[in-house]
Formats: sequence, structure tokens, C-alpha cells
Amino acid sequence: MIAAVARNRAIGFENKLIYWLPNDLKRFKQLTTGHTIVMGRNTFDSLPKGALPNRRNCVLTRSRKYLPGCECFGSWEDFAATCQDDEEVYVIGGESLYRSLIDKADRLCLTEVDDEPQQADTFFPDYSCGWQEAWREDHEADERHSHSYAFVDYVRV
Repeated sequence: MIAAVARNRAIGFENKLIYWLPNDLKRFKQLTTGHTIVMGRNTFDSLPKGALPNRRNCVLTRSRKYLPGCECFGSWEDFAATCQDDEEVYVIGGESLYRSLIDKADRLCLTEVDDEPQQADTFFPDYSCGWQEAWREDHEADERHSHSYAFVDYVRV
């Protein structure tokens, strides 16, 4: 799973990301390019240009049969049946997909933002138990980043 999360685990408001952190977007692109990304329909709808280039874009949805540049599946099991054993898969949102799949995840690639936004309506699931920090890179706020943040990778304990 990959996400940018506030201290209170907030990730979005009105189907938009809360934070626009250029280094977070760069890391997201570095990690996911050449791999498979899985998202819910609302996350797909929030992408400004639709399917992300140079990735296998997969959407779990019950409401649409075709989304440009994507493979659509009715369930995680339907999607998983199409994956290769060595395929690297990143769940990119939204809240309900994170919540329903966190027990299947073996790694969390998070950008932890040192902030608690005043407005948020979507949240990442609690990861305070069952996960161990494997790597961290701290960054201070600067002219391009409104808040301090850390790239943190967790592995299942």
C-alpha cells in the first residue's frame, strides 16, 4: 500500500488529496512505475488525466464495465487471479480499499505528514499495531513543501 497520511491518518477531502508535496509525488512515481497499481473507482475518478502511464492500472469497481486505460475487476480475488507470482502490486486508494485490503498487505510505503488537517473525510486504516518500521527518511518543510514529512516503509510483524 502507498499513501500520504497526516498524523490523524487523514488522506483526503472531497475526493482530492489533502497534501500536494512534490517529493511525495516523485517518490510515488518512482515506486509504482513499471508495476501494477490497484485503486477504487473514486480514486480513478480523482486522477486528473485518468490512467497513470507506464503502469498496469487496475480498478476494483462494481459500477462500471470500462474505464480508459484500465483493467476493471469486481473483486480483489478476480484481480489477484490475473497476477503473476512476482508481480509488484501497489494499492493506491481510496479509504475503503485500504481498509478492506490492509490485512492482505505485506508492506506500507507511507509519507507521514506532520500535520492534522482541519478538513478531511477519508482516512488510512490504523497501522499502529502489527507493523514495524523498516526504513525512514525525514524532510523539513521548505518553499515547495508546506509541512515537514517523512517517507516511512513498514513491514508486517
